[in-house]
Amino acid sequence: MEECDDGNDDDTDICLTGCVEATCGDGFVGPGEGCDDANVDDDDECSNACVPASCGDGVMQPGELCDDGNADNTDDCLDTCAAASCGDGFVWGNNEECDDGNADNTDDCLDTCAAASCGDGFVWGNNEECDDGNADNTDDCLDTCAAASCGDGFVWGNNEECDDGNMDDFDTCTSVCTDSPETPTLQLGFSQVKQFNFSWAAVLGAEYYQLYESVDGVAPFVQVGGDIQGESVSVTMPLHFRLDASYKLLACNMDGCSESAVVDVVGSLAEAVGYFKASNTDAYDEFGYSVALSDDGNTLAVGANQESSYATGIGGNQANDYASYSGAVYVFVRNGGAWSQEAYVKASNTGAYDRFGWSLALSGDGNTLAVGAWEDSNATGIGGNQADNSASGSGAVYVFVRNGGAWSQEAYVKASNTGAQDQFGDSLALSGDGNTLAVGADEDSNATGIGGNQADNSASDSGAVYVFVRNGGAWSQEAYVKASNTSAEDWFGVRVALSGDGNTLAVGASGEDSNATGIGGNQANNSRSGSGAVYVFVRNGGAWSQEAYVKASNTGAGDQFGDSVALSGDGNTLAVGAHWENSNATGIGGNQANNSNSGSGAVYVFVRNGGAWSQEAYVKASNTGDDDYFGDSVALSGDGNTLAVGAYGEDSNATGIGGNQANNSATRSGAVYVFVRNGSAWSQEAYVKASNTGASDHFGERMTLSGDGNTLAVGAHREDSNATGIGGNQAADSASASGAVYLY
Repeated sequence: MEECDDGNDDDTDICLTGCVEATCGDGFVGPGEGCDDANVDDDDECSNACVPASCGDGVMQPGELCDDGNADNTDDCLDTCAAASCGDGFVWGNNEECDDGNADNTDDCLDTCAAASCGDGFVWGNNEECDDGNADNTDDCLDTCAAASCGDGFVWGNNEECDDGNMDDFDTCTSVCTDSPETPTLQLGFSQVKQFNFSWAAVLGAEYYQLYESVDGVAPFVQVGGDIQGESVSVTMPLHFRLDASYKLLACNMDGCSESAVVDVVGSLAEAVGYFKASNTDAYDEFGYSVALSDDGNTLAVGANQESSYATGIGGNQANDYASYSGAVYVFVRNGGAWSQEAYVKASNTGAYDRFGWSLALSGDGNTLAVGAWEDSNATGIGGNQADNSASGSGAVYVFVRNGGAWSQEAYVKASNTGAQDQFGDSLALSGDGNTLAVGADEDSNATGIGGNQADNSASDSGAVYVFVRNGGAWSQEAYVKASNTSAEDWFGVRVALSGDGNTLAVGASGEDSNATGIGGNQANNSRSGSGAVYVFVRNGGAWSQEAYVKASNTGAGDQFGDSVALSGDGNTLAVGAHWENSNATGIGGNQANNSNSGSGAVYVFVRNGGAWSQEAYVKASNTGDDDYFGDSVALSGDGNTLAVGAYGEDSNATGIGGNQANNSATRSGAVYVFVRNGSAWSQEAYVKASNTGASDHFGERMTLSGDGNTLAVGAHREDSNATGIGGNQAADSASASGAVYLY
């Protein structure tokens, strides 16, 4: 029986020569077969399906390491029938993290088919600065694979002494990773006169120290003085500017500095206030009735107009009290922070009730001193006869000069029209160089302007000012100055002030009566009795002329505007007190119209621009009260940016700086208020009281500022202690009205 018969003997067609149908496995390659090896061995070159063996057929043939019948290169067998392995370029399932087909260990995949990472020992392209294969942060490479550097917080082997992870040069490790000294601890105490005493324990590793200050606790810290050797330093401070100050100490060596915690000023600074008494304290001497300071604050002159010794000249016998109320002046000097009395000064013609020291003025360098007295001689001009006391209360001025610490009298100065009770010397002012002297007097002439008739005494207490100049040690009168609207009892000259160059003169006339307000008003309407006025004069080539007639912005009867005056060094800022002004306003620019606080007082600040004057500020106390007499005294710094105002009738029992203003249990103890100007805006800087506040001490009735504004001297001529000299016992009140002066 045949399965087929194709009539040929071709075994490659569908019918074999035995008439059997061709099939896979018959040994003949028939139609549709790629091969036929007549066996069922799948591992040879021909499969059981008569297909030639190939990679991917699922049968591993000779020459193949594997054949899983798929093209997936992520399993154990590649599509090349090679076994999967690291480096073949394919990520092998869970066996490899990566496979980039190369042996480069600086790219994203290592030659171990692990993903590149910090700590694998290979620097990973731009992703790592280094990789040392360990977690040691003290070698050249951190465990973050960043190169070791100063400021990374790890001490880099022998290359760094320390590393605190910051660039702060003021801790124990510098910004260059060298050891700073240990952190210091700063202590602050206070003592007279105006001393801030800083101390600290020696710091290990410190070679020197630096003290830094923020003047108000907000401003940037700046170094105070130079580098300090040792463990303490005392610094003289302007107390009225340092109530809110902060300090820190730096302990330093060649590698850097470490910084202490900040120490703030606390308390009232009362213990730092300088307390000055006469060397011969006695009851009712009124030491501090007048005060004057040099520009640098290193020379202080104090008048005691009721001191009673019979001495004359310099350094006489202080103990002989045979000339009641003859008066004396005491000169103190500061040397290296230490104060001492330099001179005891008396008139050359000491007489009872002359009140030598009633007024004072110092030149800028402190080497010229002018002293006013109610002296009685009838002499006129310079160097006249001092012995004829036939013109009671006519007044005189004495000029002293200092040479190498030794004082001597240079001139005895009288008015050109000496008259009884004229009180020539009632007020004084010196130019900065001491070569121009302005003297106020309550004299009676009815003259007006410059150089008028001095002989007609028909205007009682109208007042006058006399200007003198010095040339080579010789004094002469330059001008006789009267108001432009002279009138009886105007008291023109009750206060005078000069600019630093002596070319601007301000004169107060607290009894002037016009109802004008502001600058250049009507001088003729005298309907505001005792309202007061100020007159400004200027000098050009030795010739004086009136520049301005100045009134308050709220002129009121009895306000006594002009009872105190002060000029800045350039003469362009003028402060005027009206201690009987009555408004209840407080601070700067308040309501001037409400006159419900009788005698509270006010101060008016004026500025000059191109010869034209205008009012810049209306200033009141921060605790305005009846009869406080704010403005009875005023003082300006040389630049005009610091203003001090006395209110001798203020009543609080506070002491030192910044105390409680509300407790009025110390009647007429007195206070001083310090204001500062920024641009044209004024603000109160400090509220100043005595260190031993007492009722009726009249603290602030006389006071002055140094040229730089950093020293404030305040007189309290009714203070009662029996102490003598500097820093004595303030509590023993057994010498009534002996007087004291306080330095801030």
